[in-house]
Amino acid sequence: MLPFSVAPIVSRTRRPHNSSMSSSNELAQDRTDWAEDRTILANERTFAGWMRTGMASVALAVGLRAVFGEFEPTWAAKAIATIFIILAVYIFWAAQEAACKTLGRLNDNEAHAQPMNRMRILSIVFGFGAIAVGAILWAL
Repeated sequence: MLPFSVAPIVSRTRRPHNSSMSSSNELAQDRTDWAEDRTILANERTFAGWMRTGMASVALAVGLRAVFGEFEPTWAAKAIATIFIILAVYIFWAAQEAACKTLGRLNDNEAHAQPMNRMRILSIVFGFGAIAVGAILWAL
């Protein structure tokens, strides 16, 4: 079950409507609000998708270590793995920047957006985790 209602809500008490506003204007405003909520939810899904892409980049770096094993020269395999670690950190940073920028332009109406600080904290933690994985790969 979804944590939010997908059924249209025609009457709302959260926004006082002007009594002179016609019914069609109210419905148009409701449709605009719902579109904004859908955009917020799509923004969160996009953020999650980019975070998964960053984690896939870290997994690729670890996989290179497993595939190349005792490859000579060892620095070459480690350097290639480091490229994917750097890429992952960039993806985490870019994902939170884009998500927070988009979220800053939107108002949540019925959908409750994730706080921007949560997105930043997740990106920072994932970034430090990727750097730690890179350090471990160089230590091996």
